[in-house]
This record gives sequence, structure tokens and C-alpha cells, in this order.
Amino acid sequence: MIKHSIYRFGGGATDAADAGVAGDKTLLGGKGANLAGMAAIDLPVPPGITIGTDMCAIYIAADRSFTDDFLAALTDGIGHIETATGKSFGDPSNPLLVSVRSGARVSMPGMMDTVLNLGLNDATVEGLAAASGDARFAWDSYRRFVQMYADVVLGLDHGLFEEALEIAKEDRGFADDTQMGADHWRALVGEYKAIVAAELGRDFPQDVNEQLTRAIGAVFDSWQSERARVYRRINAIPHDWGTAVNVQAMVFGNMGDTSATGVAFTRNPSTGEKAWYGEWLVNAQGEDVVAGIRTPQYLTLAARDEAGARLPSMEEAMPEVFGELGRVFDTLETHYRDMQDIEFTVERGQLWMLQTRAGKRTAPAALKIAVDMAHEGLISEEEAVARVEAQALDQLLHPSLDPAAVRDVVARGLPASPGAASGIAVFDADTAERRAGAGDRVILIRTETSPEDIHGMHAAAGILTARGGMTSHAAVVARGMGRPCVSGAGTLSIDAKAGSLKVAGRAFAEGDMLTIDGSTGEVMAGEVATVQPELSGDFGVLMGWADKVRRLGVRANAETPADCRVAREFGAEGIGLCRTEHMFFDAARIAAVREMILADDEAGRRVALAKLLPEQRADFAGIFTEMAGLPVTIRLLDPPLHEFLPHADKDFDEVAAASGVSVEKLRARAAELHEFNPMLGHRGCRLGVTYPEIYEMQARAIFEAAIDVAEGKFAADSSARHVASESPNPSHPAQAEPVEAPARAALRQAQGERGGEGIVAPIPEIMIPLVGTARELELMKTVVDDTARAVFAERGREIAYLVGTMIELPRACLMADEIAASAQFFSFGTNDLTQTTLGVSRDDAGRFLGQYVDKGIYATDPFVSIDVAGVGQLIELAAQRGRGARDGLKLGICGEHGGDPASIDFCESVGLDYVSASPYRVPIARLAAAQAALAARNRSGDGKGDK
Repeated sequence: MIKHSIYRFGGGATDAADAGVAGDKTLLGGKGANLAGMAAIDLPVPPGITIGTDMCAIYIAADRSFTDDFLAALTDGIGHIETATGKSFGDPSNPLLVSVRSGARVSMPGMMDTVLNLGLNDATVEGLAAASGDARFAWDSYRRFVQMYADVVLGLDHGLFEEALEIAKEDRGFADDTQMGADHWRALVGEYKAIVAAELGRDFPQDVNEQLTRAIGAVFDSWQSERARVYRRINAIPHDWGTAVNVQAMVFGNMGDTSATGVAFTRNPSTGEKAWYGEWLVNAQGEDVVAGIRTPQYLTLAARDEAGARLPSMEEAMPEVFGELGRVFDTLETHYRDMQDIEFTVERGQLWMLQTRAGKRTAPAALKIAVDMAHEGLISEEEAVARVEAQALDQLLHPSLDPAAVRDVVARGLPASPGAASGIAVFDADTAERRAGAGDRVILIRTETSPEDIHGMHAAAGILTARGGMTSHAAVVARGMGRPCVSGAGTLSIDAKAGSLKVAGRAFAEGDMLTIDGSTGEVMAGEVATVQPELSGDFGVLMGWADKVRRLGVRANAETPADCRVAREFGAEGIGLCRTEHMFFDAARIAAVREMILADDEAGRRVALAKLLPEQRADFAGIFTEMAGLPVTIRLLDPPLHEFLPHADKDFDEVAAASGVSVEKLRARAAELHEFNPMLGHRGCRLGVTYPEIYEMQARAIFEAAIDVAEGKFAADSSARHVASESPNPSHPAQAEPVEAPARAALRQAQGERGGEGIVAPIPEIMIPLVGTARELELMKTVVDDTARAVFAERGREIAYLVGTMIELPRACLMADEIAASAQFFSFGTNDLTQTTLGVSRDDAGRFLGQYVDKGIYATDPFVSIDVAGVGQLIELAAQRGRGARDGLKLGICGEHGGDPASIDFCESVGLDYVSASPYRVPIARLAAAQAALAARNRSGDGKGDK
């Protein structure tokens, strides 16, 4: 190693290995580590140096300057390349040219900058022409360098040079760059340098050392570019990692018809098929392929034939080099034990490898490659589980837009719930329900949604809001329903009363067709064709492997039988959160809810609650039937009562007429219930303390429904609800190879009680929300237990049940030992716990949290991934104190974090028992839980599963 984190590779150098950092991507970056790795196994790699990622932060902190010591070390590094190539940097007679390329520890394709052909100037270009015997090649390389350097380092508009090139070709009647000769390129270089002088007031730099240091600085600077920052934010890559820089001897694919460049994958990155996949160009440099400057040719004859292409494949045109390339493919895939993305150059018939990295791939390809490689013995089953990005499973579980379809994008928001949908624009929930009932596919467009919109959201094909973040009401409910959702599209101007939307100078009215892509956040005019997911058998195979190694149980957040059915088919082992307030907004019962709220005394409230009891009982019976034999955690009423009352003037008139009360009384009651900060107001267990009859009715409905189901009064027609088919349904595409999850098997063994029809008894877990003191829970548990005794006596049958609480207040975490005296389980409501810990409203945070992440205040959006340092510390404290006070206290989370892989890893680390996610995120949670278990095993030093 040369000092100042400069590591040599190629030409016999083994700096990384000597320093004990071989393969260390955190220091060498992915590109640098793999270049050193290829050189170490004797593949043809042009020699070079890697400047470590630590220098990125040093350079930026030093006001974007380099010390004299670093510059001296850099000179030594260039000396290594000179020795290995027999060329000299800046030598007019035998010039060394280098590339300067970025290399972060994870691949960020196209996000950072590259400079090729560096070291050319007015003198060395002549030497390159003489040494190569090809003046056209030399001047072509020089014009490429001036254009790229001016763009990347000098900050000039790339279009200025493209325009000059097009004019030059047009003046000569040329259609293609290859028609340009040496004199043409020479003249164009003169024009390019004149553009630089005119734009900057100084000449293009001729000093090759200045060129080099400024190019290295520009690559470091590109780590902070807006596109790179956005990419990191989207992909949860920390901003403080920095990038390495690789300075490598140039090899040239633009030296005539025996030279070429290309990009290839060792397997198909779209399908995962075990077939070489790639493109190449004769007489070109790498940027020509990746930038689309020229139309590339197919790598293999089979791909060319399938496409019906005219130009020859590399397999036909350069069979010997192609054969060597194939051997390299096999070597790299065997060495790295993963599908590789490769860049190569052929210089006058000699193959050179410029890069290899684990290739980006679609979710279907990731599944197939992982499963195939395990079957081939290249990796273990556990490594296959670790290889597939859990979040990528979203691509499999929701419809997606046809990639070949034209998109007329009019706005962008947050990708709040994945999948894509087209439908007519509607602006209120009632219209959405009515038009969907008439057979229309609708996109419900709201400034922001509320629980009262639930019926319209359920009826809609997709949901679009102008406000709200990734965990806003719209986002949370949409994910639970499996509906595509774009939230926080702030450029939308919505007039719900007029039924219109304006954006980007265009207007849309009710009935106009729109398309949303909940995976990208795009909003498009018109209809865009979608592609339905096709879950192959590889999905079931991999999920079976995952279930064998995970420790955490996985439940679902669901409150309808349909959602429960989806959750169970996706492998949920119970319901971790059933929100009962969503049931109260149903059109058939909202009148009784409002009657209860408007009642003057307890007797009046009980009359109204008696009307709600059979409705609630039926709700729970449907859920228990779907989830027979599995635990169902039911949160008793949580939101403040004013949410159930009207807000608009016309609504007051309608509700007053329907309720038989005066508008004045209705308005007075609404004013009485109004709260300035309802999130911290009269809600959760505070409702139960004030109006215990509400929780009493809900508890009675739960117990009566549970007994009804256990006795077979709601016998299901689906075998998935019977003991005989307790394992996942093999006919469902997501369960092509059913494997019973360990947690489910344990539950089934422990719960032996069956009803008369062979239905496994349900396991209600009644959750009291927003508890902050032990006394609150003690009072509410008494209500539940008294109701249970009464129902069991009436029915002559008992049902096992648990009473616990949702931990969503910092005080509850601190007092967990006292609260555990009455709680049989804790379920961490991480949405509200994050709000109350950070003092930030999740519905308003979208306006500024992006900047907070960009500026490093939070590593990621704390409503998307648990704030481990703050909120996580409270969860860990509550878990320790709760279990210290009660042996066997069951612990889980039910916030939206339950479907986030990073949050699941945290839950594994603190020993929670389960996570709960929306139904369509259950497979993601299952895979992430397995990966968390494997990571925990590796952290503890047990290397099982490593091949």
C-alpha cells in the first residue's frame, strides 16, 4: 500500500491483500475491491490504483483540496501504472492515458462521474497517434476527453459539445460518428477547446497532473450531487459512506474493427435464466454502450436470432475473444458465487476486464438466481435466503406498469404503496364507492384521507393524495388493502367540491383517466397498461427456506375477512393488529355510532351500543373464521369521537336529519368534542376510562364471536380454515411449495381445543391502546375480564384469551415494569411511539423529513425505518423492564415498521417475539425475519450457512 489510502492493483501488485483489506468494500469501494480481486486470480485487468473511501470525507472537509503528501503519494501510484504498462504519464512520445472512475461500496449505477482518456493534450495526442499508428483513433479519443472533462470537471453543458458534433457531421453529410476521419476530429477538438475558452474565459488545461487531481476531486464531489443524494435516500444508503476513486490505465475499444467494448451479465438480469446476456460495439468506448450514443449489438448468436437483429453478434464476429470471455464469465461467477455484471474492452484482439460486480436484477430474477445457485451447489440455502432483497418482493406481489408502455407523467409524489392502477378520477369516497359499484375502476384523489374515507379507499383501484407521508393514513390503509397509493404529491391543486385537479398547467375533471405507480410515485395522464404479477415456484421454495431459519413470528395488520384471507395465503401466523375503528365507519353502523356519541347519559349510550353489538360480533366472527387456530390481536376503539361526526355544513344537515336531533345540538356536540391536538387528546384507553361501556360492548362481541366460531356456527367453506390444511394453501401462487412455519406449528400444537365442526378455536388477544399508566390498564383489564366471565357463564363455554396493551407513549416504555403487572403482551405501536418520542406529526413530516435525511439529522425517515438510537432505545428498555416483571411476556410490533427489513433486524436484535405488517408485506417480513436471524447468528460468531 502507498500511504494515504492508495492501493495498487494489477501488474503484480497485491497492496490490498498485504494490508489485510482485500475484498473490503467499505474502504476500497465495490469497484476497487473487485478490480483487486480479478487481478489476484490472474484475469486480464489493466493496472491501476484505488484511492480509498476515507479520502472522500478528508477531501470534502479540507475545502475540496489535497495535501502535498497526498499528491506525492498519488505520483507514486501513477508510477506503478507507468512501470506496469511501459508508458509515461504526460510523455509526448509514449503517453499513458488513464480513466478516473468512482466506486462506492454499493453499486450506484450512473449516479457518480467518470472521466476517460485523461492525460491527453495537444502534445500527447500526437504521440498517441504515432504510437498507435492510427491518427483517427488518437483524435477521436482527444475529442471524447475534452467533452467529458468539460462536462464532469469544468461544469459545462454537455449539449454544447453534442450540438457542435452534430453540426460537424451535418456539414460533411455524415450520418454516423464512424464516418469522421482524423482531420475531422482534429478540427472538432479545436471547436471544443474554443467552446471552453468562450464559456470559462480560460484555455482547456494542458497540464496532465492538473487534469488528474481535478478529475479525482470531481469524482469525490459527485458523491454529493443531487442525483446521488436522491438515489441514496431512495435506497437507504448512508450519506457518510463516501466513494472510492479508481485511476486505471486506459485500454481502447476504439482502435478499429479488431477492437470493441461491451457490458455483459453472466445470467439474464430480467428473468434469471442461466444464459449470457449483454451488448457490445465494434470500434467504440464503454460510454458509447451505456450512454446509448450508438445502437449496440447482441453478445450471443441466440439473442441476436431471437431479436431478429441484422448486425452480427460478438459470438460470430470475434469467436476466439468470445470464447475467452465465456471462460472469464464462468471464473467470475464461481469465484464470487453470484451473477456478475461485467464491463470489458477488446483492444486489437486482446480482452481486458474493466469491472465486475454483483449485477442488479429484478425480483423474479433474484429469486430464480438464488434458488438455482443453491440447487447447483454454488451457495447454500441460507445464503440464497440472504441474497434476495426482502423489499424487492414488492415487485412480485402487486401489478406493475408495462415497461414498454408510453408514460405521460404529470406529477410525482411519494411511492406510498406499491403496484400500479389506472382509473377514472373521483374526488370523494362516496363517489368512488358508487362508481366502483357501477363497474368503473376509479382513482380516489384527496388532499388527504381520513378514516371516514375508508369505504371509498376500499372501492378504489388506487389512491392519490396531495398531502401526507409514507406512513400517513392513506399510505398505511392502502398498503393494508394492497391498493397502489401515491401520497404527498404536493404539486397537485385539488378542488374536491368542483371535482377537478390542476397540475403542471393541465386540468383533469371527474371521469378523466389517470394512472398512478405506487412503486415510483409517478402520476400519469391516461391509461397505462399493467402487468399482473406471476409468482413462480421459486417464491415458495425460497420462502420455505426462510421459514426454516427465522425466529421471529410474522403476523398481519388486517380488519376484514378478505384482508385476513390474503394475509394467511401469504403466510401470516396471526393478526397483530385489528383496528376496530375502521369497522365503525361502515355506512350500516355509522348512524348508531353517532347516536352513541350524541347520547346524554350512559343509558342512552348503551342503547346505541346494543345496536352495534351484533355488527361487531359479525365482524369478529368473520375474522376468527379466516384465522382459526391463530392469534388475533384486536385493538379496542382508539380514535377521538369527533372523527365520527360531520365536518362540512351540508353534512351536519344530513346527519341531523338521519339522527333525529337538531342541527344545533349536533353542532354543539361537535364543538364540545373538538380538540386542538387530537393525537394527544381524548382517545385510546382514555375513551375506555371515560366510557367503559364502549370497551365492554367490544369485549362482549369478541368473546361471543370466538365461541360461535369455536362451536362451528360460522363454519367456513375454505379448507384453509380447517386443521387439515393449516399449512399454506399449495394452490395459491405464492405458496407453490408449502412449508409450515415453525411459529405456526408451535401454535397449533399448543392450542388443542377444537369446535364441533373441527374448527380450531380462535385465540383473541385484546389490546388496550395508548396506555401510559399501570392504573389505566388495570381498569380496562377489569372491564374485559368481567365481560369475559359474564359471556362464558351465559354460553357455558370458556375461550382462552389474553389482555395486553399497545405501547406507544414514552411514559409507557419507562413504566413498563408496572404496566406488565396487568399485561400479558406488549405490542409496540411504532407509528405513534415515533410521533410522541420525536414530537413530530407523521402526517406533516413529509414536508421536511427529506431534508432532514439529506442533511444527516436522521439516517433514514424515522416513520419508514425505526429510529434505533431514540425510539429503539425506548423499545429495548420497555422489553427489558416488562420481561423483568413478568416471565413470558409476549412482545411484538404492529406499526408500519413491521414490514421494514431494517426495523425487523432491530426487532430480532432486542428479542421481540413477532412483527406485524400489512398483508401484502407479510412475505417481505418473513424473508427479512430470516435474514435478521442469519445476521444475528453471524454477529454472534456462528457461521452456519456460510459455504
